[in-house]
Amino acid sequence: MAAEGFSNTRFLTVSEVAEVMRLSRMTVYRLVKAHDLPAVRFGRSYRVPEHAIEDYVQHHSTLADEERPDKQSDKDPA
Repeated sequence: MAAEGFSNTRFLTVSEVAEVMRLSRMTVYRLVKAHDLPAVRFGRSYRVPEHAIEDYVQHHSTLADEERPDKQSDKDPA
């Protein structure tokens, strides 16, 4: 795999992710273990790509489907 793909990727520690998301470190570990938040393991520690946080928040947004800009409403316009 070429290193160019990672040149702009910033990897965060679990503590940094917890601070950014305002969660406990244990909650971040649970998200990683459940594969809800992608992470790379380096030795005994995890690093989370910064874009994974944005993707997680976007995917788990609580907006109703008709309010989400990326989803089409199930209702047909009459």
